[in-house]
Amino acid sequence: MKNNILIIEDEPQLARLLQLELQFEEFDTAIAHTGREGLEAFQRGSFDLVLLDIMLPEMNGLEVLKHIRAKSLVPVILLTAKSDVKDKVEGLNLGANDYVTKPFEFEELLARIRVNLRYHSAAAAVAPVINEYRYGSIHVNIDSHTVTQDGKVVELTPREFDLLVHFMRNTNIVQSREQILDAVWGFDYYGDTNVVDVYVRYLRQKLGNSVIRTVRSVGYVMKEE
Repeated sequence: MKNNILIIEDEPQLARLLQLELQFEEFDTAIAHTGREGLEAFQRGSFDLVLLDIMLPEMNGLEVLKHIRAKSLVPVILLTAKSDVKDKVEGLNLGANDYVTKPFEFEELLARIRVNLRYHSAAAAVAPVINEYRYGSIHVNIDSHTVTQDGKVVELTPREFDLLVHFMRNTNIVQSREQILDAVWGFDYYGDTNVVDVYVRYLRQKLGNSVIRTVRSVGYVMKEE
């Protein structure tokens, strides 16, 4: 099966060149020319790797990367300008796997693509599928979609369940309301961020006030003792 690569690049000539070269190397490809278009393409499709330009219209590459990392560990290689040292560092801190500096030789990019695909494939082959989470006396089973606390079943709505699972998957990581919205409600949700506060309150009412902590001026965290 061919690997499928998403190219998010606003320079049409470069994007087309990358597409032709990758197709010659027997990759499947898709192109997007803006950050928003690229993110929507990623959410609709199934990709094995993303080539992501940092300087994009509508939504810059780092914002796109944040949204991708909220839901996926797919390899992301940044395409950066030579002087963008700060952006390179921030991109790597946000979860980018690699970067190449423009202008670059295609052979170098191809080598990096293949290394990242091999590494990701090997990691996926040995990574265990996690279908259960525990936090103190709270036990969540993904397969049966059940939550128990101290051995007693806790009834949650589907959205409450998704929110709880998101917190448990990101224990000790402080997240803003916007990050939580993107991960749980989805990128296409355009409502008020206050909905996060409402659902956090619902979870606290059912599981206890200390389960999810407020981080003033930032957001929320589920923190291990």
